[in-house]
Formats: sequence, structure tokens, C-alpha cells
Amino acid sequence: MRLHAWLVHFPLGLIATAALVDLAALAAGRPGALRRAASGLYAAGAATLIAAYVTGRDDAAVVRVPGLAHPLVGAHWTWALWTTSYLGAVSAARLALDLSGRLAVRRRWLPVAAACAVGLLLLAQTAERGGRLVYQYGVGVAAPR
Repeated sequence: MRLHAWLVHFPLGLIATAALVDLAALAAGRPGALRRAASGLYAAGAATLIAAYVTGRDDAAVVRVPGLAHPLVGAHWTWALWTTSYLGAVSAARLALDLSGRLAVRRRWLPVAAACAVGLLLLAQTAERGGRLVYQYGVGVAAPR
């Protein structure tokens, strides 16, 4: 059983939801609870992103990859490593700052939220390459019988 296909959607949903919650916190008069919820969602997203990266590397060894898809596999791996590293570091820093109470000041919170939004853009680029592997090249998809 290939786990990457199952796990990969969790970080996408969690991190996208975290970004939306951050936007809602920006609009809220008292953003404390929303900001903390976004920090938790980013942390959960980063944790599942690590799992998706590890399972993706493992699954790549056992799925059929057409010859023309090999460069895209390499690009997907590179983007996935950078995205996982970046969002892992930013999410951990954000959670630590939030738990310490240092994100209560808006001028500290906004740059951290912007850094997390950059992570969402990196995630979108990684996902686009992974989607092309599946939908354009059929990587990891069972052949019709």
C-alpha cells in the first residue's frame, strides 16, 4: 500500500486552512484565539508534511515512473524538501512565539503570518508538480485492466 497518496492531502488542507484562519484573525477585533488556532494548524500541517515527504520518497522507489517523468520527479523532490524544511522551521518558530505570548503584538504577528503565507505558495508549487506526475504521467496510478 502506498501511503503518500493518502497522506499528501492532509498538509494541503491543514496549511490552506491555517492561512484562511490567519486572514480571519486579521479581520477580527480580538484575534487571539484565531491566531492560536492558525499556529496549531500550521504545526499540524508541518508534521503531516514531514510524513508526506517521507512516504513520498519511499513510494517513489516502488511505483512505475515513465522515462519522461524522471526530471519532474527530481523537481518535485527538491520542491518538497525545501517546502518541508521551510514550513517546518516557520511553523515551529510561530508555535514557540505564540506559546510564549510574543505574537500578541500585531507588529510581530504580521511578519510571521506573511512568512507562513510564503510557505503556502511553496506548498502550491510542490503540489502542482506532484499533480502533474499523477495526472500527466500516471505515476502511482494503476494501469487499466
